[in-house]
Parts: sequence; C-alpha cells; structure tokens
Amino acid sequence: MAFFKKFLQEFKEFALRGNVMDLAIGVIIGAAFQAIINSLVNDVLSPLIGLVAQTDLSYLVLTLNGVDIKYGAFLTAVINFIIMVFVIFLLVKGMNALGSLGKKKEAPAAPTTKKCIYCFSEIDINALRCPHCTSEFILKESIEEDQHEEL
Repeated sequence: MAFFKKFLQEFKEFALRGNVMDLAIGVIIGAAFQAIINSLVNDVLSPLIGLVAQTDLSYLVLTLNGVDIKYGAFLTAVINFIIMVFVIFLLVKGMNALGSLGKKKEAPAAPTTKKCIYCFSEIDINALRCPHCTSEFILKESIEEDQHEEL
C-alpha cells in the first residue's frame, strides 16, 4: 500500500508541473483548432474546388480489383495539413514578433580596425605605424598634450 501511495504522489507531482499542464492545454486547443480546420476544408474549400473541378474531392475514388482507393479523402487530408502548417507558421511568426517588441537592439561593436590614411590598408585600431607602408600615425592624445603644454 505504501508503494502505491508513493507512486500516486510521484504521479501527482509529475502531472501538475507547469510544462505538462501547458502541453495538455496545447493539445486540447490543437484538437479544437483541428475541428475548425476540418470544417473549413470539408465545408468550404472542398465544395469550392468541386465547383471548378465539377466534383467533390472527398468522393474521388479509384477502384482496382474491387479495392477502393479514396485518393479524394487523401487530398482533403493534405489540404488540411497545409492549412494547419500555414496557420502554425503565422502563429509562431506572430509570437516571435511579440517577443522581440520589448527587446532593445544591440549596439554595434566598437571597430577593431582602421584604414591607413596613406595606403588605405586595413590595420589594427591601436597601431601607431602602418605595417604595409610603414607610415607613422600621430595620436590625438599626443597632439592634445602638445597643445596643452604650449598653454
């Protein structure tokens, strides 16, 4: 009896975790949504396609050696699947857009290179001499110090 009680306690802890409840709610909503999509395809889209094709998709059957192959029902299931995938894509895209509303874009990284003013080669940002043309660079700090000393 103690084993059964412990087993029920563990099951209760498992079943009431947040992820399991979220999954259960998602499955229930998904089943309800599937009923809506099935109705859309069977009651709206299939008859509209039937107007163009002069037949209802669900009644398309191929009979081989007395066996009915209901490819119309298969086409209806494919249409259901495509609509479901499209709607899920739109939902995920919308959720991603909502999730990124509050986030700030990252500032661009500070540059790590600069161009030599003489030969236009890419060099390290801290370089005092160009490794390509060997030109010397005058630092702004040294110019400011020289101007400061003159005062």
